[in-house]
Amino acid sequence: MRSGLLGKKIGMTRVFMEDGSQCAVTVLQIQPHEVLSHKTIDKHGYEAVVVGTEETSENRLSKPMRGFFKGLPSGKFYKQLREFRMNSADFPAVGTVYGADFFSPNQFVDVTGVSIGKGFAGGMKRHNFGGLRASHGVSISHRSHGSTGNREDPGKVFKGKKMAGHLGHVQVTLQNLKVCRVEGDLLLVRGAVPGCEGSYVLIRDAVKKGA
Repeated sequence: MRSGLLGKKIGMTRVFMEDGSQCAVTVLQIQPHEVLSHKTIDKHGYEAVVVGTEETSENRLSKPMRGFFKGLPSGKFYKQLREFRMNSADFPAVGTVYGADFFSPNQFVDVTGVSIGKGFAGGMKRHNFGGLRASHGVSISHRSHGSTGNREDPGKVFKGKKMAGHLGHVQVTLQNLKVCRVEGDLLLVRGAVPGCEGSYVLIRDAVKKGA
């Protein structure tokens, strides 16, 4: 088991493969990551590794974060910190630096991000409902989701009923995305990943599929 990395979503483009076919890819920028500390069962109750990326200045951090970084050997300050669960036997040494070459071409990865928020949405957009009929007595409510309840017993709307409501802005994980290319600090992943341009996503080795 390895740790993961934090990538910034740059956007989408396409690349041409060796056989001439084209592939839609998402471009993820991965700046250097440094292993900052370890979480152990004796001290924290669980095992994880803490990595930092996107170097920043000390005066842009809060006092507690300054104290955390001042105890580190590198003396650098990072804007983004993430924890990745892993066994203590696989802990990398503190100070280890990773880049985009942490992943290799044709490898499968899992990408986690926050989907784009779309505000309040109706049943047709949110749950792919068919809507009501276009005629035969239906007026004004063509895109409504129809009946949501029942008769006197039990006389309520069950929790979890698919209705209109808030759509998007939730954590989404896409599994088994193929890494097409690694170019410098850019990772080109096949297909789309959750999040808007400029947002951060977590990239880890695929748990259900090997390299």
